Amino acid sequence: MRIVLRGIGVVGGFGCGVTELSEALHGNAGCPVSFPLSVGSQPREIPVFRADTSRLESFVPARTLRRIDHYSRLGLLGSYLALTDAGLAGEDRNGLGVVVATGHGATGITFAYLNSFIHDGDICASPTHFANSLHNSAASNISILLGATGPNLTVSQLDLSVPSALLTARQWLLEGRVDRLLFGAIDEMSELMGYVWHRQRGTPVSATMTPLRTEAETAIPAEGAAFFLFAREEGNSDGYCTLDEVLTGNQPEGNMFRRAPELLVLAADGRPDVGRQYAARAANARVACYTPIYGSTPAGPAFDLAAAALILKDGIVFASPGGDACDFPATVASADEPFDGATIDCLTLTPDGGYGLITVGRR
Repeated sequence: MRIVLRGIGVVGGFGCGVTELSEALHGNAGCPVSFPLSVGSQPREIPVFRADTSRLESFVPARTLRRIDHYSRLGLLGSYLALTDAGLAGEDRNGLGVVVATGHGATGITFAYLNSFIHDGDICASPTHFANSLHNSAASNISILLGATGPNLTVSQLDLSVPSALLTARQWLLEGRVDRLLFGAIDEMSELMGYVWHRQRGTPVSATMTPLRTEAETAIPAEGAAFFLFAREEGNSDGYCTLDEVLTGNQPEGNMFRRAPELLVLAADGRPDVGRQYAARAANARVACYTPIYGSTPAGPAFDLAAAALILKDGIVFASPGGDACDFPATVASADEPFDGATIDCLTLTPDGGYGLITVGRR
């Protein structure tokens, strides 16, 4: 019995869909846009990777979307794209499980609800805003609109949200709780998160990220969603890759790898407080890093999973943007470099010493 990745649906600053993600990985990535902030008496702007959800109207009537916020729209679009990519857009979704990972949740609509509560009192607070502010709102909207009747879960653990949620998703499939499961990660760039970013990290000094230059602050905030359709299957089957293992916890003092990684995809995102840890853990390894394509977001490890799946399917490693600035000893993948390995490891590290490791294998 294997867990096979059958479909991918992604939306972010690079565009929408697995084809546009592949084009971005081949060097045609989009650029961050200016994001206005209300900080003090002077207007400010920061560069942000924004996601366009207008394509969702090709799957869901505009009238249905009228009461659904941007955060849930990101998840819905990723879900429909993943099912379409798997060739299951019109199939019955009875028993389909849904697991959503998010670092911050629906921050935009949550604070819109709080504003309505503060300004107009509890009797006039918006019930639509309240319903969409709940942490499981995106997963609920996905299940309702897709007709997915399987178990439903939302997991939030900041930078480790993706590996933590994927650990549960994989366990459901292994135990036979579901035969098919829609897993995804969502985070939005609301006005609140822009304000928090500016207060914590200031204004990005450049519109280009160089995360393998681990001593420099080059992170650019972002939003987006990455969704995957996983299935329990036996024997040979279509799909991108297999989901072999998910580990998460506190970083061990010694070597965290059970075997030498054939390719290590790093979720380093230009924050030096965690970049130094990547430099230590990935020293002398063959590495790749694609965060400059989608930006700094807790949903980032899910985009790394999508990139790893494309590498295994096509047998080609994509170039790491800004890889020539790497400041630690490692072999950084170059453009169109052949890859004939059996597995790829996606590594996520956190400033407080946590880690997540996702291993995918050739189908």
